[in-house]
Amino acid sequence: MNDDVIRAAPMPGRLRTAWDAARVYFGLGVLGVLGFLWSLLAVPLYYLLPRRLGQALGRGLIHHAFRFYLRTLAVIGACRFDLSALDALRGQAPMIIAPNHPTLIDAVLVISRLPGLACIMKASILDNPSLGAGARLARYIRNDSLRNMINLAVADLHEGHHLLLFPEGTRSTRLPIGAVRGSVGLIAKQAQVPVQTVFIETDSPFLAKGWPLFRRPLLPITYRLRLGRRFDAPQDVQTFVAELEAYFRCALADACLPAPLTSTQDDD
Repeated sequence: MNDDVIRAAPMPGRLRTAWDAARVYFGLGVLGVLGFLWSLLAVPLYYLLPRRLGQALGRGLIHHAFRFYLRTLAVIGACRFDLSALDALRGQAPMIIAPNHPTLIDAVLVISRLPGLACIMKASILDNPSLGAGARLARYIRNDSLRNMINLAVADLHEGHHLLLFPEGTRSTRLPIGAVRGSVGLIAKQAQVPVQTVFIETDSPFLAKGWPLFRRPLLPITYRLRLGRRFDAPQDVQTFVAELEAYFRCALADACLPAPLTSTQDDD
């Protein structure tokens, strides 16, 4: 999504602050409205549609909703996006898409470019009556049981889909990346699929670990995605996880990344 934003003449300080705040809250409002409207449709569709049809419809609509949301942010000048590198992955054989995780918007960035993508989510979000309806229709994978999560992820990959899995399991708690968890290696080994690394860069700490949801960031915010190395399916999970973490640390050493505001190890 390479949307060029035309810069206007500089605004006075207070006016610029008000304009930035309006754009931030408008963007959050758009996302909230999209989620609410989609939930109203997703609840009955979950029970009415066959699994495969509901999954395809759910993932397709989430993909298009996220594209619309990011385009809206670009049009109002809140953000600039360079996400086109992911387009090269469309139509390729099943694989795990493994990005670093600097901010809460990262999944939105990836899903907006790759339709049909499977995603592992917090069980508490999937169980939420309003927030989780669309994700349940899309048959996104819950993370509360490791064995069940791995089995569902492997089955989804064998059906021909890509799987979005953040190797850290949560937003980064330190730079350039937090500790990589073993689940990415376990799933890749059992499914016998490669792991495609992706680098997410941004010049803002907006929605990084510890960032208050309604705190106003400086605008515009730039997001850029790059493809990294593609690892073959591992034979030894522990060795693979160590190699993957070392690779991310080296590759992201000079990347444009915000510092986390807290080191609390909670999932999100």
